[in-house]
Amino acid sequence: MTDGKPRIVRSHNVLLDDEYTKWLLDVKQRFRQAQIKASVKVNVEQLRFNWSLGRDLAVKRVEEVWGAGVVDQVSLDLQNAFPNATGFSVRNLWDMKRWYLFYANHEDAHRKLGKADSALDLGSEKLRQLVAEIEIGHHEQRLRQPVAELGFPTIFGFVPWGHHILISRKCSSIDEALFYVNKTINDGLSRSALSDCIKADLYHSAGTAVTNFERQLPSAQGHLAQEIVKDTYDLGFLTLPPGYDELALEAALEQNITRFLLELGTGFAFVGRQKEIVVSGKTRRIDMLFYHIHLRCYVVVELKAKSFEPEFAGKLNFYVNAVDKLIRSEKDNPSIGLLICKDRNRTEVQWALEGIRTPMGVAVYDNVTLEELQAQLPTNEEIQRRMEQAEEEFNLAKEHRAEI
Repeated sequence: MTDGKPRIVRSHNVLLDDEYTKWLLDVKQRFRQAQIKASVKVNVEQLRFNWSLGRDLAVKRVEEVWGAGVVDQVSLDLQNAFPNATGFSVRNLWDMKRWYLFYANHEDAHRKLGKADSALDLGSEKLRQLVAEIEIGHHEQRLRQPVAELGFPTIFGFVPWGHHILISRKCSSIDEALFYVNKTINDGLSRSALSDCIKADLYHSAGTAVTNFERQLPSAQGHLAQEIVKDTYDLGFLTLPPGYDELALEAALEQNITRFLLELGTGFAFVGRQKEIVVSGKTRRIDMLFYHIHLRCYVVVELKAKSFEPEFAGKLNFYVNAVDKLIRSEKDNPSIGLLICKDRNRTEVQWALEGIRTPMGVAVYDNVTLEELQAQLPTNEEIQRRMEQAEEEFNLAKEHRAEI
């Protein structure tokens, strides 16, 4: 400190001129404006600022103009100008640039981000208010910004900065990134939960099951229903006996219902197993019954410990219709069916679902039984043979070294 002022440190390998000073003053002014508004909408304004600074670092080609160490210099200058602010580390500045470039460098970014903004569900009053707050200042931003540059998308204001960093680092396309942006908004994902979704490659596995949802459900509900159904469910957390049947599979899932709900995804609530329904005086039982909070409908889950057969679709169709007539209330949307089997041929499933008006889908599950796991392990004889072979190779190598 000198005369009560923080000491300004200069980075190396930087060419400072009037243009740099002018640009830095503009950056400082934008940040001060962001600070003023932050008391009302902290996340939105900070994100908008991060986006604009990342855009500057990319569009102005700052390293070519002022030298390779200019990002370090910007970090030092901003930290000196705003000593009580966080987020001006060198790493964070690089993250801002990477975040902007991730979207700007992808083809058709303007259209895809604009489409994502227009698809925002403004059903809640809170969401409408936040959108209005985000839109404040957009007009001025658009006037100052060249058409070729990418404006701050409204939808980004609903996602924390740490989530944006994770998404831009781990995703390979705008479509994949926007999938996780929407997933974060709709499901309120924490950063660790988002990380788990990305590691599980939910983008490629969710919504790929064979269904008739788009044909048999209203557009919005059909799209959401398709998204929540996976092509393959990982049931590796189960311990199943050799030659297990559906009842054993159901019992294992019920005992591990928390893990199964996590695998099904956000929004599922467990109603019961072997749910009894009485039709024309005859008792029948549904394998597992769930209720989906976001879809506002019952989900009938039938389990098969073998490959798909066309007649399975008919049985599931009956159960879904029975739930609609006996359990569903007027406030509920039409129930959907989900058949999870050991294996399936996609063409057979598609043909089996043609003509069925009940919304349903067919997925598969992965699981390794103790018997299958043991079959993958080497036998005692194989282990002994490998040990003898290794000992022989060791002795030969020892003799070779002795001869040398």
